[in-house]
Amino acid sequence: MILKHIPNYNFTWIDVSMPSDTELRSLALQYNLPLTAVSDCMQSDHLPKIEQIGEYTFAIFRMYDALAEENAGSFQKLTSKIAVFYTQDFLLTIHRIPTDIIENVSQKYAGEPLAQRPFSIVCKLYKNVLETFQAPLHEIDREIDVYEERIFLKKRIPDLLKNLYAIKRKTYLIKRLNLINKMVIELMPLNNEKSPFYGDLHDYFIGLETLTDEIYDSIQSLLNLYLTISSQKTNEVMRILTAFSAFFLPLTFIVGVYGMNFDYMPELHSVNGYPVVLMVMIAISIAIWIWFKRKAWL
Repeated sequence: MILKHIPNYNFTWIDVSMPSDTELRSLALQYNLPLTAVSDCMQSDHLPKIEQIGEYTFAIFRMYDALAEENAGSFQKLTSKIAVFYTQDFLLTIHRIPTDIIENVSQKYAGEPLAQRPFSIVCKLYKNVLETFQAPLHEIDREIDVYEERIFLKKRIPDLLKNLYAIKRKTYLIKRLNLINKMVIELMPLNNEKSPFYGDLHDYFIGLETLTDEIYDSIQSLLNLYLTISSQKTNEVMRILTAFSAFFLPLTFIVGVYGMNFDYMPELHSVNGYPVVLMVMIAISIAIWIWFKRKAWL
């Protein structure tokens, strides 16, 4: 466990990194933390939440994990967790994975008059957590533009459908996480604290939510477009095959009739039988071609 006291604030701020379960229980006893909340800290898969437990406000935030697998398909694989306990004069941040967010916030707002309350710092921490999703969303947006261009240019892309569904899944997870974050942000000022940092957090979240929704809609539209184009290509192939079948079906029928080799088939012994049948086959082919042209099928 790495325990660090953050200086230059009018309240006590302790940051704990990579604690074991035993060390978390020890922290709970030392600072009189609610045991139910500490058990939530031990669960790596817990979703964002905020609740008032006794004198403490307990919150869990989830930030984008830069080391997550490219095709991560769950909240737990895509994000990591920061747990926060705070009162009017105390702030405890707990995270299992090292992060620059704590260091960046603590240095940026040290000595800032408006940031001398734990609630203000929690708002800034939450905003920085949300900012971790900006770069992945913009990267997804760029991927969509590339796929869209190649689809319209009809360039072959290996595993295109698989890749589209992978980025759709990632965006969907962020979109679902936004819904949970929205509920948490709305519940944050229940203790009647007022801070300009909260308004900044709320405004930033609205922008992130809008961006996520736009990207998700773009992916959905691109998938529909790709499936439509693929269906159109399939229909075109089937149309061509049907046209060939229409040409050869009557010709095959004629050849099949005269290929039966019965003894009593007068046409088999006709001197002009062969050229007549060929002329009939050509005439049928021309008639079918004219009919297809009039129907605009060719």
